[in-house]
Amino acid sequence: MTNPTNGHDEVPIDEATGTAEPEAEASLMDAGPALLAAAQAEARDMKDRMLRTLAEMENLRKRTEREVADARTYGVTSFARDMLNVADNMRRAFDTLPTEARPAAGPLKAFVEGIDLTERELLKTLEKHGVKKIEPDGQKFDPNLHQAMFEVPNAELPKGTVVQTVQAGFVIGERVLRPALVGVSTGGPKAAPQPAASDEA
Repeated sequence: MTNPTNGHDEVPIDEATGTAEPEAEASLMDAGPALLAAAQAEARDMKDRMLRTLAEMENLRKRTEREVADARTYGVTSFARDMLNVADNMRRAFDTLPTEARPAAGPLKAFVEGIDLTERELLKTLEKHGVKKIEPDGQKFDPNLHQAMFEVPNAELPKGTVVQTVQAGFVIGERVLRPALVGVSTGGPKAAPQPAASDEA
């Protein structure tokens, strides 16, 4: 009579005593270290698989959180970009009336103030959804945020300073929704090189 042992070779059993025959018992004792090593290797393999699975689940969780945050922040990008055209048109309408020509009283004054108020409310609503206006005047030119349209000679400002904004720029979150179109200072004339002091001096 034989008895299976965990899928390994069967061990002969003495029918009278119900125990393993001496030769089989000795063989089983000899196989013990090999069985232990195999079990330990299998345990290490299972632990490695478990750790890999946990790492993959953690990476998936972090990636999902990032994607949800990006969707929340940048989900309105296309809509916001379209709304910038509306804001531009309102600004152009407001700028068509020179400051000196604006009425001090009457219905036309209320109309002009209404356009100004509507533009400010639109920008405030965009900012509430993460869209912020870039105010580059007087700042150093940044190619990540600004697009240079022309250069302006100005000896009073350092080279590369934004001196005029042609069209406002906007960012959404950490991304540029639209770069600001600007004029940049070329700076003053370069200083003449100083003559080297002579050894006699």
